Amino acid sequence: MSTKTGIHGRETIASGKYLTLQKVSFTNGRGLTGVWECVNRTNATGAAVIIPRLMPGDDLILIRQFRPPAGRYMIEFPAGLIEEGETPESTALRELYEETGYTGKIEKVIPPSYNSPGMSGETVSMVIMTVDKNEYPQIPENHQEASEDIQTLIVSRADLPAFVEKAIADGDGIDARIAVFAAML
Repeated sequence: MSTKTGIHGRETIASGKYLTLQKVSFTNGRGLTGVWECVNRTNATGAAVIIPRLMPGDDLILIRQFRPPAGRYMIEFPAGLIEEGETPESTALRELYEETGYTGKIEKVIPPSYNSPGMSGETVSMVIMTVDKNEYPQIPENHQEASEDIQTLIVSRADLPAFVEKAIADGDGIDARIAVFAAML
């Protein structure tokens, strides 16, 4: 007996400026039906996360940003929502400049993956970039939105695990991508 796996309906429970809370009716591969609550973006086609390397020297450009849902400052890679008509590449270039003041060269784009598929269908494209350290004798001023609180951080790859431990001890949260990156070093 073959059962069609998939989504059969979506009911919006609540909607705001950026997010929609939905109940999703589905059938899984074992033929079981159910309802799942999830959150989706209302104004973006996905997100781009930038992994910027400051070369020469192989330092990473990170940000420290207050995130209201977490209730604390978070250590993250620069990132942003892919707006209608944008590509992950154009979003990465725009967001790196807005959040850090740096401009860079795109080296690689990793195809979209899911950040938290138990909660959201949002996809994330990882964009690896290099920034020429010689163009920046000091950290440039960022161009953040009025509602943002973003600080640019330069951390050597070799020092990242210790940096993460200290940030946690100081009360900052760590984005999962930073934690995995640090654990792999």
